[in-house]
Amino acid sequence: MNNPQGKLYLISIGPGSQKTMTGRALEAIEEAQVVVGYKTYLQLIEELIADKQIMGSRMRQELERCTQACQLAMSGERVALISSGDVGIYGMAGPAYEVLLHAGWNPREGIEVEVIPGITALSACASLVGAPLTHDFCAISLSDLMTPWSVIEKRLEAAAQADFVTALYNPKSGKRVQHILEAQRIFLSHRSPETPVAVVNAAFRDKERTLLTNLAQMTTLEIGMQTTLLIGNSQSFIKEGVMVTPRGYTEKYGLDSIR
Repeated sequence: MNNPQGKLYLISIGPGSQKTMTGRALEAIEEAQVVVGYKTYLQLIEELIADKQIMGSRMRQELERCTQACQLAMSGERVALISSGDVGIYGMAGPAYEVLLHAGWNPREGIEVEVIPGITALSACASLVGAPLTHDFCAISLSDLMTPWSVIEKRLEAAAQADFVTALYNPKSGKRVQHILEAQRIFLSHRSPETPVAVVNAAFRDKERTLLTNLAQMTTLEIGMQTTLLIGNSQSFIKEGVMVTPRGYTEKYGLDSIR
């Protein structure tokens, strides 16, 4: 059924700049014959794929992209399936494996599959504002396209109550404007209005914008689908323009121990 010469590369391109991609991601793109991906993401790496067969598609065609990439790899092609951020975090690795397994693939006899990790949206955003993820954190998408809002609410409640630093993905769209307000309400029921929040738009891209604010004020800022919010925990603070979540070293050892 599967041509053993075919290979599927599940490639993370991080924020999309060649400077923030791993060496292995660059190598894998070079090795691939066919590149499949969301058109916007392919535009970010167009200089790297100019000599490839390119198959781009629109948003909400994720399953079609995965199916196309898997079928091409099974037919003997070396195929790169592109994902922004990390392919295994809200990316294409999960649905690609689902398609493969549904088709009867197994790693012993089928095509080779290589997952190539990359810089996630939350780590890219964190690097622009300081060190907000130094302690326990979680990520929650506010998009209810695939997950019922009732489930998302439970996760928000749990994260807020447990004092996790929380990254909010997909916080708002043109039609979905209420969810970010509900998320704010839930967090305010457990945390101080002064809790630090970083609002980062289009990290490491042309329209990059970074703002530091607090939980009470975060929804007054411009927020869209390219925005990631980092909500601090009860120990997070903003000083000198950077957001920091202490890990506990200074409490345990004290800064006076540093020479």
